[in-house]
Amino acid sequence: MDVAALAELLHETSLHHGSFEAVAPPHDWWDWYAAYMHAREAGSTPDEAAAAAGRYMAEVKHIVVPSA
Repeated sequence: MDVAALAELLHETSLHHGSFEAVAPPHDWWDWYAAYMHAREAGSTPDEAAAAAGRYMAEVKHIVVPSA
């Protein structure tokens, strides 16, 4: 991945992390970013990647977002 593509993916990741950040307990942002970016690089859509990152945070890091 070239620098421009990586910058674009990081920007996209930051936008999607914002909605998680707003409702999640304190956590290390890089864990969510890594899970999201891994899913995107594997072919997931942005929404699928956000869901995958949320699952990762809940299942591995025990950071659970409250239900609405």
